[in-house]
Amino acid sequence: MTAQVNSSSAVLVHFTLKLDDGSTAESTRGNGKPALFRLGDGSLSAPLEQQLIGLRVGDKCAFTLQPEAAFGAKNPDLIQFFSHRDFIDTGVPEVGTIMLFTAIDGSEMPGVVHEVAEDSVTVDFNHPLAGHPVLFDIEVLEIDPQQEKTDANIAG
Repeated sequence: MTAQVNSSSAVLVHFTLKLDDGSTAESTRGNGKPALFRLGDGSLSAPLEQQLIGLRVGDKCAFTLQPEAAFGAKNPDLIQFFSHRDFIDTGVPEVGTIMLFTAIDGSEMPGVVHEVAEDSVTVDFNHPLAGHPVLFDIEVLEIDPQQEKTDANIAG
């Protein structure tokens, strides 16, 4: 087991993500299922990895990352408009509904229904936390844990 987190560590953590208004956006503490972050694999932003490097088991830290360093800035090109006909099979969704959409290449992308107008449905494909500074509250549980642990990635 590694004594401290380095640039290629796998780190089992509990985390809470909060927004500027103090609301909790996500937390592993509520369900008791920690997340496994793999540094150096491209799943985490470089600024997030930098905050983790040097931490030891039992360490707790809290820091804020600006949008560009966390989930990115809002991209207006990721807001798309659909007609009601596009929802014939599922029915027109309600505002706030998260739906999976199939891209041209066959991959699936989640989108949040932002607005339902008389003749269109606006869907936002940005990450829900894009454009927001995010407060990370992290506790290191294990460094380079055994591989049977649950894998979950965040902030990439």
